[in-house]
Amino acid sequence: MARLSYSTTPPLTHAMNMTKRWSSSLGIWGAGAGAAVVLLLSVTPLVRREVLVKVPFLKIYYEDTTPASDKPF
Repeated sequence: MARLSYSTTPPLTHAMNMTKRWSSSLGIWGAGAGAAVVLLLSVTPLVRREVLVKVPFLKIYYEDTTPASDKPF
């Protein structure tokens, strides 16, 4: 009959396995959450002026081209 031999695994090995398993899922959820935040905050002037106008492809869409005479404030 064969004898069982127990061996311990280093904690770093377990941490690396968990990191590999969860990294893709957390990346997808993070990208979705970031897109939702940008979508919901795109109507605020601060986010539009400081973030969205500085992105090269979004600048044309979010740039304010209203003349100063037509702005109420």
